Amino acid sequence: MSTDPVPQRQPMKQPDARVDEPEEVLRVSRADIGDVVISTDDIVATIREPLLVLDAELRVRTANRAFYREFRVTPADTEGRFLYDLGDGQWDIPALRILLEEILPQNTSMHDFEVEHTFPILGCRTMLLNARRILGEGNRGGMILLSIEDVTERLRASRALTASELRYRRLFETAQDAILILDGITGKIIDSNPFLSNLLGYSEDELRGKELWEIGLFQDIDANRAEFRQLQENGYIRYEDLPLATKDGRRVHVEFVSNVYAVEGRQVIQCNIRDISDRKRAEEALRQADIRKDEFLALLAHELRNPLAALRSAAEVMRLKGPKDAVAEQAHDVVERQVQLLTRLVDDLLDVSRISRGKVTLQLEPVNMAAVVARAVEISRPLIDARSHYLEVSLPEQLAWVEGDATRLAQVLSNLLNNAAKYTENRGHIDLSLEASGAEAVIRVRDTGVGIAAGMLSHIFEMFTQVQGSVDRSEGGLGIGLTLVRSLVEMHGGSVAAHSEGAGRGSEFVVRLPLLREAALPAVADPEPQPPRKVPVRRVLIVDDNKDAADMLAMLLHGAGQEVRTAYDGPTALDLARKLPPNVVFLDIGMPGMDGLEVARRLRQDLGLKEALLVALTGYGQDEDRRRFEEAGINAHVVKPADVRALERLLARPGLAGQQPADC
Repeated sequence: MSTDPVPQRQPMKQPDARVDEPEEVLRVSRADIGDVVISTDDIVATIREPLLVLDAELRVRTANRAFYREFRVTPADTEGRFLYDLGDGQWDIPALRILLEEILPQNTSMHDFEVEHTFPILGCRTMLLNARRILGEGNRGGMILLSIEDVTERLRASRALTASELRYRRLFETAQDAILILDGITGKIIDSNPFLSNLLGYSEDELRGKELWEIGLFQDIDANRAEFRQLQENGYIRYEDLPLATKDGRRVHVEFVSNVYAVEGRQVIQCNIRDISDRKRAEEALRQADIRKDEFLALLAHELRNPLAALRSAAEVMRLKGPKDAVAEQAHDVVERQVQLLTRLVDDLLDVSRISRGKVTLQLEPVNMAAVVARAVEISRPLIDARSHYLEVSLPEQLAWVEGDATRLAQVLSNLLNNAAKYTENRGHIDLSLEASGAEAVIRVRDTGVGIAAGMLSHIFEMFTQVQGSVDRSEGGLGIGLTLVRSLVEMHGGSVAAHSEGAGRGSEFVVRLPLLREAALPAVADPEPQPPRKVPVRRVLIVDDNKDAADMLAMLLHGAGQEVRTAYDGPTALDLARKLPPNVVFLDIGMPGMDGLEVARRLRQDLGLKEALLVALTGYGQDEDRRRFEEAGINAHVVKPADVRALERLLARPGLAGQQPADC
């Protein structure tokens, strides 16, 4: 086989670099393809990495452009030079000598050799050396192809990835949360950490290859697969509280978070599972403590209201029977005022608890706010008068109607009036105004009291907050009145705000409530004057284990002309009712032994007192209590200490059996 001659390259400049004329054409014989003529240029052109073509004596015949570019040399610096002399000996690498002088002469096949070496220009680099010996005709001479690939960055990335994988695995194995890795297509477990095994009791082998429903995470297969489809679609799913079944049948509560990832072209799902059993136990303990707190408050209210009932009745008896001198009147006023204060404190304490638990239900109806203002003033008048305050009330000419609970709205305004009275020095000035402004009823309560510091304004409605600098700490209360105000106003869809120019400069509270639209306003007719209703004489049975409360109420009703008998326990009450059936029974509920509910049921069922008016007179006043009273056959409910006017209204109910009206 003959070839065209190849042009000679320029002679080397260095005198010691002269070599024999290179073989530019090689004949390679292989049995499967016969004789093949290979051009050096053809070989060099096919290699992308830096490439050197060496002769049998390791002198450079040629190199490719990548070599010149990478090592920043020219053909004149390279061709014809002994390999180990290139670049002032930078290629005299022991590993390269072994490859070219010991390994390659014994075997012409391709060999890879990875070496780390510092090059003057490139610095410390890792090179992958690939050598291949190609023999000439008659297996003589030939050439060596030496390719040089810089794998420094690739190795660094590989080592970093390996280190990262090791760190991840270390974290995976030692994590204090359970971790599951699922196949993103099948949903089967492909990996888990030891914490999960400790949590659920399954070994890693038992977990691998299972679906979640098979290990108690989602025991309903259809629900499990529906959730899995949702996870695939959304890429994320979270459960704040997911109860799991362990291998031994226990239940643990966990927070469950899943995310979908793509890892090396494969979709996987990582599930992080945090054991929240301790938190759930703590929450349950708090819930039970809250229940016990509510039970305690109800019991406290009952126990406090019993002596308050006796005190209020005694005060009324003092007014009716006592001497009409100034000292007695003053003593009566003090007792009555302090009873009202204690009663309000008990009511506020219970109301805050009920509102915080969502137990307060508003009795919504169209409410004339002018009537609410009048009721609030009536409630707060004793405290205002006791401090000799001047109260000015301004009402609009037109009626301002809102949809609300009249009792609760009166409680809001009376709390604001009481607050103004408590925090204003004696003989202060309080303004209460009502106006319709746009779509709102606006109520303002202004005072000339101690004022509110700027730093307190943002906290004034928080629980247990009290204004510093009160002139009378004995009237300071519990710091819950304004919290009640805000809660009740917001339940009505309104707002309340506090304003003050600073300490000692008074304060203003503004309540805004949505007005009823004109179409929803009730028809209002001028009421006809009603003559005072006289209370008929009734046969009254008082049943209360608190002897003082029972005796004082009996004395008060007897003074009003009623026929009164008293029992201090349930069996005695039933015996008295059997002998002389009463028209009205005032019945304490929380009695030992036979409680008031059992007494009420027996009065209705055993004694057949179908027409008698049964009134629960008790310290228990929550909505759930009222329902129990109704189920026992009780007609009405009065919270202790009872207002004597409320009792008179009950005794005056039409339809009750009785005698002629009594003057009272």
